[in-house]
Amino acid sequence: MLIDNNLLVSLTYQLRKESINGEIVETVNESNPLKFIYGQGMLLPKFEENLAGKKTGDEFSFTLASEEAYGAYTQEDIIDLPMSVFEIDGQVESNLLTVGNAIPMMDSYGNRLTGIVKSINETTVTMDFNHPLAGVNLHFSGKVIDVRFPSEEDLAMFNQSCSSCGGGCEDGSCH
Repeated sequence: MLIDNNLLVSLTYQLRKESINGEIVETVNESNPLKFIYGQGMLLPKFEENLAGKKTGDEFSFTLASEEAYGAYTQEDIIDLPMSVFEIDGQVESNLLTVGNAIPMMDSYGNRLTGIVKSINETTVTMDFNHPLAGVNLHFSGKVIDVRFPSEEDLAMFNQSCSSCGGGCEDGSCH
């Protein structure tokens, strides 16, 4: 069966920064493969596009330009927030504001996002809300493990949780 819309796809992959020889970011193996319903917007669109028409046993290797993945790294996503944003009952948790710390937050529209603490002073905290892979070309190589019609149980599982590779989670994160 060929990968097509509304089919359950299971695959393994290795994600590297920039190229086939780049730094390894993530490895997904057969003991816990990535499973998703093709064409449902769970993953990066160009990732899915590169898998179209493949079948069980097929290997793949492709690179997504940063614009096709998590976009460019932008200065607009680095924001100074008032220290008061981090206060609970007038106090900031002692270990919360540490340079490099990832802090889950919510924007004014209720969207979840994660910011990285870049710097701290007495009145403001500079946060970077760029995706960790923004501005990075992504190279995927792997193998299609299975392609089939999803069961009712599969559909119920996907209606309760987000995908593991970027597109399905509200904050765009990769777990």
